[in-house]
Amino acid sequence: MKLIIVAGTPGAGKTSVLIHAIRSLNELQKKLSVVKVDCLGTDDDVRFSKLDIPVLVGLSKDMCPDHFFIYNIDEMIEFAQLNQSELLIMETAGLCHRCAPYTANSLGICVIDATSGPNSPVKTGPFLSSADIVAITKGDIISQAEREIFRERVLEINPTCIIIDVNGLSGQGCKDLANQIINSEIKQSAEDVLRHNAPFSVCTLCVGEKRIDKQHHRGLLRKIDGFETYTGE
Repeated sequence: MKLIIVAGTPGAGKTSVLIHAIRSLNELQKKLSVVKVDCLGTDDDVRFSKLDIPVLVGLSKDMCPDHFFIYNIDEMIEFAQLNQSELLIMETAGLCHRCAPYTANSLGICVIDATSGPNSPVKTGPFLSSADIVAITKGDIISQAEREIFRERVLEINPTCIIIDVNGLSGQGCKDLANQIINSEIKQSAEDVLRHNAPFSVCTLCVGEKRIDKQHHRGLLRKIDGFETYTGE
C-alpha cells in the first residue's frame, strides 16, 4: 500500500485539489482510503465521501496536527488496510510553516498558493523543502512573470521536486498529479521514519501556562537574538 501525505498552508486548496485527483484515481479503478486531520473541526469528510471512498477524520484539538498524525499513524494504516486499499491519502491541516509530516516511505505532496507572494516559498519550511511534488494553486490569478518568479523560488528551496500547476476549481493539472501518485515507486513500511524532525519546542506555554513574564516559563526556549536555551527539569 502506498502512503501519500499532503501538506500545505491554510487556504491553499489542498482538499479541492485532492478531490479532483481522486476522481481521476477512481476512473482508473484504484482502491483508496482518505484520512483528514484538522484542528478543531471539518466538513471535508462530507466532500470526500461523495466520491464513494472510505474517509476517516482526526481532530487534533490542542495537539499539533502533525504530531497527532504521527502519533496515530498506525490506526490510519489499519483503517486503510481494513478497506483493502492500494492507496492511503492523508491530508494534514495547514498550520505553521515549520511542519514536517512526510515519512521516508511516503509520497510527500506540498500544496502551495501562488497568490501568497513571491517570497512565501523562502519563508516555508520542511513541508516544502522535503516534498517530492509541489502543487502550485491559483496561478491563473497572477501574471506569467509572477508565476515564473514563484516557480523559481520553489526550486531554490527544493531543487529536486516535481512542480505541477493545478487548479482546485476546474481540476486542471490534477490528472497529472494523480498519474504521479500512481507512478511513484514508494511502499509503506513498518520501519518508516520521518524525513525531517518535527518542530522541537517543548515549553510551559504548550502545557497551558498563561502568565507572560519570563520567570514563569521553562523548557526549550529561543530568545529574540536567536539564542536557544533549556531552562528547568
